[in-house]
Amino acid sequence: MPQRGNRRELLADAAIEVLAREGGRGLTHRAIDREAEVPEGTTKNYYPTRSALFLAVARYLAAQHIAALHGLRSQIPADVTGEDIAAVYAAILRRMATNARSQFLALFELHLEAVRNPDVRAALGDITGANVDTAVELHAAVGRRMSRRGAGLLDAGMLGVALSMLSLPDDLVEELGFDDADGLARALLSLGSIRDEPAIGVLRDFAS
Repeated sequence: MPQRGNRRELLADAAIEVLAREGGRGLTHRAIDREAEVPEGTTKNYYPTRSALFLAVARYLAAQHIAALHGLRSQIPADVTGEDIAAVYAAILRRMATNARSQFLALFELHLEAVRNPDVRAALGDITGANVDTAVELHAAVGRRMSRRGAGLLDAGMLGVALSMLSLPDDLVEELGFDDADGLARALLSLGSIRDEPAIGVLRDFAS
């Protein structure tokens, strides 16, 4: 029988797949038991309520994401360039739509749950905070200043673009250029670098 810690990870991974495939309404104890191929009642023993399920998944994703970003920030090479940073964000966008698709779909479902669940909201705040810290540090490594506000705008843009990539018809994604991860990353990084300008200034630059 798996160790307790491993069982929790097994259930969390199964919950992510259920969320990605069936949405928040499909996140039930029985669905997770079936996905994880464990005896019925196992998930309920660990997480008695649906609220506890959502929170467990949010904390699990947050811990994984923050650990990955910590690894990235600890290995920034001395000769990193702005193009390298753009490549990193382009790779993230590609992962959102490919091999990390389930995790990001689950994340979107968690954002909906967070509107009503302050504990889930706190876990998502940890993810965004780590994203902001990473963006600020990456830009500092190439001698560019990015405010936390700008980094937050970048993070929100990444999330919105990823949602469009995953939810819009393929022909519209292609028409709007949302299949161009490299171009999108550069555009979002440029938008995020606009610091503390009035909203009308941001819109004017975007429309020009």
